[in-house]
Amino acid sequence: MNVTTMIDATTARIIPHGEIDHTALPKLRAVIEALPHDVTELVWDLHDTPFLDSAGLHLLTDPPPTGTPQRRTQVTALQTQPLQFLRTAETLFPHLDLTALLPGAHPRAA
Repeated sequence: MNVTTMIDATTARIIPHGEIDHTALPKLRAVIEALPHDVTELVWDLHDTPFLDSAGLHLLTDPPPTGTPQRRTQVTALQTQPLQFLRTAETLFPHLDLTALLPGAHPRAA
């Protein structure tokens, strides 16, 4: 998996290119851990992510690793499968508060 990271002031936009599964998870977590500590907002731009599974759910909802600051997180540009997966997880696990993570999320046109 390739990952594009763009930082603008205190916001980091991370764009994974490929599927988010357990194989991709270590690389994506390393990207988060490498962000500067002054980054307070994390935007996952998933326009190039056609699929995610429970690894993606963990990536988006697990507490940050020790020594990594807590960041406001949002997901944008979801394709159909990731959006459906996260909406299902939202129903099954309401304590995860995925509504806050997915403000105004709409499937991306193909």
